[in-house]
Amino acid sequence: MYTFNPGPSAVYPAVRQYLTDAFDEGWLSAPHRSEKVTSLVRQAVTDLKTKLNVPQDFTVLFTSSATECWEILAQSLTPRKSFHLYNGDFGEKWLKYAQALRPASTGVRFGLDELPDIAALPFSGEDTDLVCITQNETSTATQLREGFILNLYNRLGSALLAVDATSSLGGLNLKYIKADIWFASVQKCFGLPAGLGVLILSPRAVAQARTVNDRAHYNALPAMLSQILNFQTNYTPNVLGIYLLSRVLAEREPIKTVHQHLADRAQKLYDFFEQATPLQPLISNTEARSTTVVGLKGDAGTVEEIKRKALEAGLHLGNGYGSLKATTIRIANFPAVPDAAFEALVKFFAKEFPG
Repeated sequence: MYTFNPGPSAVYPAVRQYLTDAFDEGWLSAPHRSEKVTSLVRQAVTDLKTKLNVPQDFTVLFTSSATECWEILAQSLTPRKSFHLYNGDFGEKWLKYAQALRPASTGVRFGLDELPDIAALPFSGEDTDLVCITQNETSTATQLREGFILNLYNRLGSALLAVDATSSLGGLNLKYIKADIWFASVQKCFGLPAGLGVLILSPRAVAQARTVNDRAHYNALPAMLSQILNFQTNYTPNVLGIYLLSRVLAEREPIKTVHQHLADRAQKLYDFFEQATPLQPLISNTEARSTTVVGLKGDAGTVEEIKRKALEAGLHLGNGYGSLKATTIRIANFPAVPDAAFEALVKFFAKEFPG
């Protein structure tokens, strides 16, 4: 069985051995303040920065999930309000989380094939603490590319730029220096089970966290930043998750290589579905299409038949999300999904649903 579900998604086959190793090596009962665990955290942080090209002066923190990061950012970096730019369910959920804690927060929804006019966005760096975007919106299979993020960063003023990169961190060669906050969960491009989040902060974001000085929450950034100086956390961390992340990163190719492989594979998929099947790419604007989540659309009956027949053939296709659930299919183009899976997918469509 090959799974193309976009999250939780396929894990690397080697994770089976890593889990056995974690048990045999005593990681599951290792005290989290011990040198054994702090050395592991140090190695994981080092490997993240090395393999993903994260600047050395950026700070890496571990959380439980990307969703927890939404809450941390509202509590610890947003004394007034945030501004959210979104076109899908996850970006909208982030806005709602922020508004629950900071009611003045606002947002603008843009169209699936649209790239918003940055100059016209209704926010001011004078009264907005955080500008929030979803780099790769899993629900709509869209992507905001490097040039857009750079232009937005240049318009910030004193505001910070926060990027939800849940479906792209670990798969794409992101330019971390062009934003202040990046975060993700590991159950997508890292090819790992859910339960661990990665939060990356620029020096500007760290300085803002110390100025706001949130001390009212267990996951407040000042406490997290203080503990990570000793490669520890302010709570008992997911040691197993960090161990698995460290093992995966050790085997990883450099992110430039991973990115190019995924980009080439995505282009082949989009080309195939534009020509040869009853499904079409969900996003017609090629500049807005996601590299890591390929969205396809068709009528509800055809989509249901394709999913059913694919499952019978050992191919688990991802459902659409939210209002797009019945008429779309999502295909995860994550590093842990092998090339053989995509070859099987193309053969399946060529045989069962020729154009």
